[in-house]
Amino acid sequence: MKAIQILTLFLVVSFISGCGWQSIPTAKNEVEAQFAKVQNQYKRRADLIPNLVKVVKGYAAHEKETLQAVVEARAKATSVNVDPTKLNAQSLKQFSQAQGQLSSALSRLMVVVEKYPDLKANQNFRDLQAQLEGTENRITVARDRYIESIKVFNNLVTVPPTSWTNSIMYKHDKMPQFEVKDIEKLQDAPEVNL
Repeated sequence: MKAIQILTLFLVVSFISGCGWQSIPTAKNEVEAQFAKVQNQYKRRADLIPNLVKVVKGYAAHEKETLQAVVEARAKATSVNVDPTKLNAQSLKQFSQAQGQLSSALSRLMVVVEKYPDLKANQNFRDLQAQLEGTENRITVARDRYIESIKVFNNLVTVPPTSWTNSIMYKHDKMPQFEVKDIEKLQDAPEVNL
């Protein structure tokens, strides 16, 4: 009798540990953490932009339209707030579009900078440009990690046996991914004329 109880307990513990009891909530927490890291890198970029605009303004005062587009795109990008715990396809699309518009405006700004050799030689500008380039790389890494965490979570909620636990206990839907096509639509390839 004691052996049957121990065997039953062992089977229950094995089932619970292998069926997503803990892995689904853990994966959901990881998705939220990774999205917060993506937002953090976009925030870092937004914080650098006023300094970059200030330096460029000193050299390119008559390029007001481009500078204004960067300022406006930054304002729009920072006004879109997404709660990682309530992430859905619509909010992710809105967030991606705002960030894509900012990326596009920054690309146009860098093309304007090509016209000003003195600016490119300015140490402050070079430092800011290096920071911005580093931030863009960090954004890419953070988005890649977020995409991977979404894949893991979506696999847990859709692939048996953990999907059975999800359908009984959690009832999570698949989470939306970043759609690069939305960002690409917003970014016209800048022309560089040297």
